[in-house]
Amino acid sequence: MGVTKTPRSLRSVAVRKSVGSNLDGATGKTVTAVASLIAVASAASGAQAQQTNLPPVNVDAPKERPRSTTAKPTPEQVRARNALRRAAAQRQQAATAPVVDANGPPPDRNPYADPAAPYKVDHVQAGGKFPEPLLNTPKTVTVLSKEVLADKNATTLKQAVLSTAGVTLGSGEGGNAFGDRFFIRGFDARNDIFIDGVRDAGVSVRENFFTEQVEILRGPASSFAGRGTTGGAINIVVKQASTEKSFYNMDSTFGTDQTKRVTLDVNQVISPTLAVRAGGLFQDADVAGRDHIKDDRDGAFVATKWTPTDAVTVSANYVHTNLHGLPDFGVPYYRPGSTGVSSQQFTNTAGGPFPDFGVNRNNFYGLVYRDFFKTGQDFGTINTEVKITPDLTFTDKIRVSRSVNNYIGTLPEAPITTNPNPSLWTLSLNPQSRYQVTQTVANQSELTYKFDDIVGFKHTLLGGVEISREISSIDKYVGLSTESLPGGTVGGNFTGVNVFNPQFTFAQPTSSPTLAFLPTKIAIDTTSGYLLDSANYRDLIILNGGIRYDSYDLKTSGWGTGALANTWGSQAAQFGLPNFNLGLTLKPAPNGSVYVAYATSSNPVGAEFDGTSTAYGGVASVLANNPNQIFGPEKNKAIELGTKWELFDRHLLLTAALFQTTKENAREAFNVTSAANQTAACPYPGSTVSCIMGGASYYVRGIDLGVTGKLTDKWSVFGGLVLMQSKVTQSNVPAANMPQTLLYTTNVGLPLANVAHQSFSMLTKYQLNDTWELGGQAVYRSKIYGGTLLAANQGTQIPSYWRFDAFAEAKINKNWQVKLFVNNIFDKRYYDALYQSATPFVLEAPGRAAYVVISARY
Repeated sequence: MGVTKTPRSLRSVAVRKSVGSNLDGATGKTVTAVASLIAVASAASGAQAQQTNLPPVNVDAPKERPRSTTAKPTPEQVRARNALRRAAAQRQQAATAPVVDANGPPPDRNPYADPAAPYKVDHVQAGGKFPEPLLNTPKTVTVLSKEVLADKNATTLKQAVLSTAGVTLGSGEGGNAFGDRFFIRGFDARNDIFIDGVRDAGVSVRENFFTEQVEILRGPASSFAGRGTTGGAINIVVKQASTEKSFYNMDSTFGTDQTKRVTLDVNQVISPTLAVRAGGLFQDADVAGRDHIKDDRDGAFVATKWTPTDAVTVSANYVHTNLHGLPDFGVPYYRPGSTGVSSQQFTNTAGGPFPDFGVNRNNFYGLVYRDFFKTGQDFGTINTEVKITPDLTFTDKIRVSRSVNNYIGTLPEAPITTNPNPSLWTLSLNPQSRYQVTQTVANQSELTYKFDDIVGFKHTLLGGVEISREISSIDKYVGLSTESLPGGTVGGNFTGVNVFNPQFTFAQPTSSPTLAFLPTKIAIDTTSGYLLDSANYRDLIILNGGIRYDSYDLKTSGWGTGALANTWGSQAAQFGLPNFNLGLTLKPAPNGSVYVAYATSSNPVGAEFDGTSTAYGGVASVLANNPNQIFGPEKNKAIELGTKWELFDRHLLLTAALFQTTKENAREAFNVTSAANQTAACPYPGSTVSCIMGGASYYVRGIDLGVTGKLTDKWSVFGGLVLMQSKVTQSNVPAANMPQTLLYTTNVGLPLANVAHQSFSMLTKYQLNDTWELGGQAVYRSKIYGGTLLAANQGTQIPSYWRFDAFAEAKINKNWQVKLFVNNIFDKRYYDALYQSATPFVLEAPGRAAYVVISARY
């Protein structure tokens, strides 16, 4: 038989395996010597080698090839190599991360959060506009993950945000709507609320059953989000369908305040490329510590995700909510200075809410058979993402929405406290009504390009165009629009109401409420273009910058009020709003950053969108005394210096920032009561009117501290501390025109109204064992001063407070868990907001309540 010869290729492999890593540097002589030793060892190995009759193995040494000294990896190769390194680092980090659950991560996990520390969110939803992790983002961003929302037992946006430091609640004064009106870092943000990055126009009341997380971006953000956003913006992230795994969730809640609540959340994977997620809500509830109030809700959402190819993803969602019940417009406010008061409890006091002076905190000052609220939202979104190349991505988002804010409420105003016997003090019950329908159509198209430049920076460049049309129709009910402001129409009010025992709670209305069908219509058309860039140099230096231009077109039309009730009018305004932001981040360590940032924003008149009073940012269709009310936009600028650090295996994020935001050309209001105190800008029309002027300025400065994540594998925390100082630096209202009800003759030097200058919150929980977790929350708010549009000039205030909550969670098995909450453990009497007027009232917060939440996870 012929002699079998080992193929040359296999002989080469054998040699490479023998010499290992020294092959590259071996000469031909060395390889021959090694091969000879192998042959000798083979010949001496015994009978088996002889029986095979294999010939000696001759190994041809590879020829050493000279390396090119000019060879250089291409940019594509560099990116691929860096991507592999990052992926390897992420795999290593995941491998060393502590095991959260023996059953693996939950199928409905938050894709933006740290899997090992779900309180800690690493990325915001707008990844193109904020491509870096929050650690490297030169901006204070507070994110409430769905785990934080659940442990706060926050079922509405209001509950979630008000338990966060640096945010306070406003009321719907001056013709503005009652609803979610927040102040962030001291600035009104009621129309700076976004859903999946698209503005949610119009004041509404928002549920959380469809929410993945809530992102609070602090500081001016016009280059990111458009008009407004002076103190910040709030972005609600909607739950999305997932193709990873099907799941079926249900939560049932029962409370001592008669709450009965059920939510469903189901995700069904139909195929590897298609998934559908749907959920529902039902709630029937009262409010703890408040008589007669009802808070009923229902809703549903559906979301789909389709990935026909690896390069194309199409997702869509639709959300419907319906909140209805009996509204709570608060309790009256006692002002000192009345004569003949004999009761010791009312002397030597600065005033305050009447429940702090002996009035029953449960008192309801509305009319059970007349008052109501119906707030609903419907919005749908289609989002398409196309990866044109690995480095170039196109996204397009289309939003259509409609919301209704429909209510009749009763304001307890203008108490008369001159009687020596306080039990005979009286007040007026003044109705406030609104029927507002807001519709929005918006489209956002963005192109994101990632590339490296010649000096080593890795860029994420985003260019976008946004086009939107917002339309609102604001009507009211006939005879139900009394308000203690000039121009208010008296009708449907009750006078002589006893402060301590309101006697008209069950009064029967003489007729059913009827809409006036005299709406004020507001339309805002906006076309925007923006360009943002984030440049990262080897994770050592990160530059961040952006510019945005908004073409803002406002039109309003409708009937006047008061003496001008039969007058039709219209007004229009057009503005170009250029804004920009700059940021520099330095990385002294991989787990830390130090940054400085500067940003601008603009507030054009009418941008608040829900207002029909010029004194509070709206645009009235007809205005007798001040027809040239279209002032230039308010201009805002801010600087922020901060640092962020990830500790404890990078599962805890600590943040600290110093900031100052300044507003120029601010609007302020005053009453023109006679020809003697008129001005050239505000002539006297023969009756008392509220006049508006521009040209004022003020600032808010402070420190913002935050902590979120895990201190240990078992101890989670989420909290913050915000300390602020505010001051009016310029006011154009003549001293003679300051209303006599005010305690000051000028606004200059005064702090701002509606701002809690010190606030603190801390949510924490500890896992005792595999079954039990215990947790709690502490919230502090300093006193809030009342006042008109610009300053705290009324001499009114609501007191500071501490509130404490607690909860315990038991995991029965992998599918069932039970949670017990006790909110406001010590039944603290405190207040959320103070109505800004000469006859204020306050919104009282709920009392103590306990809830049992039974959850099923399959």
